[in-house]
Amino acid sequence: MLGISVWGLALGQALLITGNILLVSVTALIGHKLSPNLALATLPIALQFLGLMGVTLPAALLMRHLGRKRVFLIGNLIGVGGAFLAYYSLSINHFALFSSSTFLLGVAIGVGQQYRFAAIDNCPEGKAPQAISLIMAGGILAAFLGPNLAVWAEFLVPDTQYIGAFAALIILYISTTILVALLPLKKPTLEEQSGTPRSYIELLSQPDLIAAVVAGVIGYGVMVLVMTATPLAMQGCGFDFGSTASVIQWHVLGMFVPSLFTGKLIARFGTTKVIQAGCLFLLAALILNQFGITYWHFFFALVMLGIGWNFTFIGATNLLSKTYQPSDKAKVQGLNDFLVFAFAAIASMLAGYWQSALGWEMLNMLMIPAVIIAMACVFFSTNKSKQQNALA
Repeated sequence: MLGISVWGLALGQALLITGNILLVSVTALIGHKLSPNLALATLPIALQFLGLMGVTLPAALLMRHLGRKRVFLIGNLIGVGGAFLAYYSLSINHFALFSSSTFLLGVAIGVGQQYRFAAIDNCPEGKAPQAISLIMAGGILAAFLGPNLAVWAEFLVPDTQYIGAFAALIILYISTTILVALLPLKKPTLEEQSGTPRSYIELLSQPDLIAAVVAGVIGYGVMVLVMTATPLAMQGCGFDFGSTASVIQWHVLGMFVPSLFTGKLIARFGTTKVIQAGCLFLLAALILNQFGITYWHFFFALVMLGIGWNFTFIGATNLLSKTYQPSDKAKVQGLNDFLVFAFAAIASMLAGYWQSALGWEMLNMLMIPAVIIAMACVFFSTNKSKQQNALA
């Protein structure tokens, strides 16, 4: 049994991911509608990832001293504030204010990314892959709620398209705040709080740590770039918002349904093999997008993109958990998430510009070498790790 804390975190993650999917479904379209320049359409998403990236290290260090529960509560309250600001900015059609609101929502999402690490802390020994998978499986519920909420709320407020999505987002963040307040999460141990962490040079001398970070960075970055550009590409191909929301919904199912068995795959085949399989799914999605722009091309490519992200992200998280001691935990987790979401922020910012300047096929083509680099890095890093273990 994984315990009530892990199950509660999984539900909290489901609520937060529902909110994230709402943002994915509407933010690029709102940016396209409000921005003074088409190339700036994904600026709100980029600022969301900048907020996410910027909070990762401070949040991890705060958790070391204040505990995860307190920092999670702070993050959710920031999310409530960001959702209120987004609602107001849409009511007055203010692009800069809306972009500011997505930055605050990014901060809240960045804090929420630590739920998977909290699950590792609160699960029985040896159950980390299953705990991570359960947390990520919370996205299955979100896959149904998020896009459907976005469609339902599109004209919830008459004459103000998409504003209802942020009313729903306010409710989601308030609900998650109450849930987290009730969970019996473990407090930091004395060793975590007072131990001396190793230097970054010493930490990064571990091949497994390099492999985990590279897999997380490239897997997440490729997924974000293609996913963010998809609503714009589909709109350019003449698809309505309902079709776009449907594709995003199935993409999110591809992201999270595999979580039901990813932990078991890791236990059977090993972490690095699951990561490499994820890279192959990413490549399949990118290649499929070269062959057409029908609904079904978008559909199947986005599903494969989601599966590829799931395998690389869960695999990378599990591999990362084996590379630090208790005193290193905050430092390693913070560094990893900073790098992962820094690249995600860059990817989200490039998505609008590349989609506008290069087109859908070329945007996907440019991602293929990045995935190949990730596969090569994971292969050589893990081989080096095996050699070091053999000599030890």
